[in-house]
Amino acid sequence: MRGRLGTLTALYVTQYLGIGFITVGLTAILRDGGTSLDTLALLQFVGLVWPIKFLWAPILDRYGSRHRGHYRSWLLVLQGGLVLALLALLPFDRPAGQLGPVVAICVAYVFLSATQDIAVDAVAVRLLSERSRGTGNGIQVAASYVGNLLGGGACVIVYDRFGWVPAILLLAVLTAVGLLVVWRFREPDRTDRVASAGQAYRALLSVLGQPGCRRWTFGVVPLVYIGAGATYALVTPALVDADWSLGRIGVVTGVVTSLPAIVAGLVAGAAIGRFGRARVLVAGGVALALSTAMLLPLMNGRAPLAGTVAALCCFMAAYTVANVVLYTVNMDYSRPGTGGTDFTVLSSFGLVCSFVAASLALAAAEVFGYPAVAVASVVLVALGVALGLGHQRRFPPRSVVAPGERELTKVPG
Repeated sequence: MRGRLGTLTALYVTQYLGIGFITVGLTAILRDGGTSLDTLALLQFVGLVWPIKFLWAPILDRYGSRHRGHYRSWLLVLQGGLVLALLALLPFDRPAGQLGPVVAICVAYVFLSATQDIAVDAVAVRLLSERSRGTGNGIQVAASYVGNLLGGGACVIVYDRFGWVPAILLLAVLTAVGLLVVWRFREPDRTDRVASAGQAYRALLSVLGQPGCRRWTFGVVPLVYIGAGATYALVTPALVDADWSLGRIGVVTGVVTSLPAIVAGLVAGAAIGRFGRARVLVAGGVALALSTAMLLPLMNGRAPLAGTVAALCCFMAAYTVANVVLYTVNMDYSRPGTGGTDFTVLSSFGLVCSFVAASLALAAAEVFGYPAVAVASVVLVALGVALGLGHQRRFPPRSVVAPGERELTKVPG
């Protein structure tokens, strides 16, 4: 199992390296080169590829090489494509003046990364037993913050000191580590391949037909994501209103808060295996409520450096804990034969809820103010946690045995 978790760690981290660079690092580089804020805002729409990746997820579940490994054959192509896409950025050492081709390459990279995520999630569904899913999803969530730190932080430092080409080469080399991991990976034989593309696409809806899945997906997930995401969406404008510089905001929200989030993701994953999904969800909900209360001075326009950084670190750690639980239960509902499609559908809905949360929170804050929206978000999270606790008591996780592992217990689902 340690080897499998190591493989997933490498693939999840390298997947997010370029994403962190595009959303954080490249944004800073372009702004430094004189790109307008309106143009930078449009660049963020590149990320919308991720919520719609369920449209092609069934293709990965249906087609794959029997000789090279069903999902491994996809990963060899996709991981190599990620490296090539990054290398394609090398000639554009003045990206602000060559925005068209740079954005086109970024779109291609995000598409490859989103598709690679489908394949990695499908491998995780098949490799992780019920006991180890929490750890696997803790790694997945923590990896996104590691990607931000390396792609959005370290590569910007390299760019500032040594220039564009060394920064891009660093990204490409780090991403190539994932290609080496895939090359060494030996995927267990697959005997449950779906019979047709039509059957694979029917999984888009049939996943919701499992006991309790609709209650989880359309009840717990939106309440927690919209509640927590609403507060998160207010952080940056509240910091701007409190007269923080853009540089300080970038360092604190992009780098400093990532460190406790990484630790929280790994700890939450291990805790799920020991204490169960329901208890960790409650812990995350309580932590979100307390950390949101710590942010109320910021929401009222008072933002001393030490207290605000502490509150933001606590909030991001709590948000990460809740996120790990949500991902883990999504994986509980992902069937081995259509794992890529199932997990993608369920997680994509969470991404949509996050986008909705940001929009609703900013609109509501304009009318009612930051503090009122923050308090309302705590209420939504509390309702989501209560509903999630009842869901887990009624629909405990199924015990799905990973290939090569001996089944220990059966938990009725």
